[in-house]
Amino acid sequence: MSITLYGIPNCDTVKKARKWLEARDIAYTFHDFRADGLEQAMLEGWIGKVGWQVLLNKASTTFRSLSDSDKQDMSEDKAKALLLAHPTMIKRPVLERGEKILVGFKPQIYEAQLEV
Repeated sequence: MSITLYGIPNCDTVKKARKWLEARDIAYTFHDFRADGLEQAMLEGWIGKVGWQVLLNKASTTFRSLSDSDKQDMSEDKAKALLLAHPTMIKRPVLERGEKILVGFKPQIYEAQLEV
């Protein structure tokens, strides 16, 4: 089953996840949000599986730089629009393996979910 890791290459957490996968010889494809973009259907699929609250990284530099009006009264539709406009606000990395989605990187969760 193929694995795709989504994120941006200079993100420290993405680097840790990539190093973890490579140390275990787990093949994956890397999808750079900045270079490769983010499709609405993909984002909606993720939201359907994990929820927009999990995907929206309120600690990101991009989110913190938004205007107060953009940050207030967050709803699913508003979050979708913001995430599509600014994919770097997605909590990284997102690992997709078949129907399974993992958001963020925790070695113990990768270990359990990827059956290493």
